[in-house]
Amino acid sequence: MADDAKIKIDPEAPPEAWLNQAKTLSEALPYMRRYSGETLVIKYGGNAMGDPSLAELFARDIALLRQVGANPIVVHGGGPQIGAMLDKLKIESEFIHGLRVTDKETVDVVEMVLAGSINKHIVTEINAAGGFAVGLSGKDGNLIRAEKLRRTVQDPDSNIERILDLGLVGEPTSITPHVLDFFEQSDITPVIAPIGVGPNGETLNINADTAAGAIAAEMNAKRLLMLTDVKGVLDEDGKLIARMTATQARDLIKKGVIKGGMIPKVETCLDAIDGGVEAAVIIDGRIPHAVLLELFTKHGAGTLITSE
Repeated sequence: MADDAKIKIDPEAPPEAWLNQAKTLSEALPYMRRYSGETLVIKYGGNAMGDPSLAELFARDIALLRQVGANPIVVHGGGPQIGAMLDKLKIESEFIHGLRVTDKETVDVVEMVLAGSINKHIVTEINAAGGFAVGLSGKDGNLIRAEKLRRTVQDPDSNIERILDLGLVGEPTSITPHVLDFFEQSDITPVIAPIGVGPNGETLNINADTAAGAIAAEMNAKRLLMLTDVKGVLDEDGKLIARMTATQARDLIKKGVIKGGMIPKVETCLDAIDGGVEAAVIIDGRIPHAVLLELFTKHGAGTLITSE
């Protein structure tokens, strides 16, 4: 284990502190065994990525997962950074129903930011924490093949449906598993920018949640972990739902309890579970060491969704 990944105990700390750390490690051991040799797909974004202190802790969590025998795959977003770069370059964006229309000029910036600066920053953080990470985009080895995403909207007055053309925005059609199989057999952690390859070789910008879900399903991941900027899924009273089944999740969507931006996140989790992922969890990425808390403690750090 690399020195940076070792647990350090302050020699000046009282004996109780040492015992508490030993107890924590002892309680975590069964969970570490559970995930040893298993694939974990982690969607990384939001405040967890934008806050330097949280980013450092996340990198340490990923390095530790590899050290205890798990196979983490990181898929990251970068919406705020993309918006900032477009503003800096004075490239105006058109939005339709809250969705950014991505033309050729915009997608070039998206690829530059996601597959360039953001991706390499995350890789550097994980390596500095004692891990061994390599950055990829969905274009490498045709990892993520995609097609243009088209959304259908209904006019509220006429009830006539029309298709929105969002430009070079895509959704995965297939994942090339042997690209990631190589990393599972090594000690290398892949960090993936959600850029896909279209039918004619065009670059397509893919939502990071969607990309992570598709990768988790293709790799038969033990867990899909989605870091967000909220506690998780809330009930009618605004209280966190710690655990629910896929059937319960669909029922809460129908009842309107799960609403707004949480709907696509939960639907991504459900698609992943339908695709063979054992369970998916929506995690509060604002909590330090949220990934470790979710995986290695009985308390968790968000909402766990299981098939049954």
